[in-house]
Amino acid sequence: MNYYLDIETTGLDPLHSKIITIQYMELDEDTAKPRGPLKILKEWESDEKTILKKFMEIFRPGNDWVFVPIGFNLNFEHKFFWQRCISNSLEPFDIFNRPFLDLHTVAVIMNRGSFKGSGLDKITNKPSSGKNIPKLYYEKNYTEIESYIKKEAGEFSIFCSKLYEELPALLNKLRSSGL
Repeated sequence: MNYYLDIETTGLDPLHSKIITIQYMELDEDTAKPRGPLKILKEWESDEKTILKKFMEIFRPGNDWVFVPIGFNLNFEHKFFWQRCISNSLEPFDIFNRPFLDLHTVAVIMNRGSFKGSGLDKITNKPSSGKNIPKLYYEKNYTEIESYIKKEAGEFSIFCSKLYEELPALLNKLRSSGL
């Protein structure tokens, strides 16, 4: 099954920053539209180790196809999952050692190969980059963090489902032109 996957953190350095949320949502395999609710594991309701363990139970059931992560710049999530597991005395897991889809590559191609201007907040109606999340976390403004997460997941879902809708026609066009 395909799942939208994202995290929020207290900074950009996985060694010194922590994961404060892990969010995921099942996506329809044909349309990429949500098939279920957005689930948010919140560090402030328990601790980082607990949300990592809960996520690992869902992510590592023994079948790589049960949870296929689809995200935007999944390298960020990968680095954080790996290091924060080590920091919490958990066995690290590799989200790249299984099927996955990273839509940031598509955004860069859509942006004529330029990384600058290819962020989700630049190509969708996502309101901001998320750089304000650590400040909101330290202010304990959890409601605002959750609101941001819901908007981001919604914009990602719209972007992903639009790609699922439009790209098959491009494939057919390329095939019919002999490429």
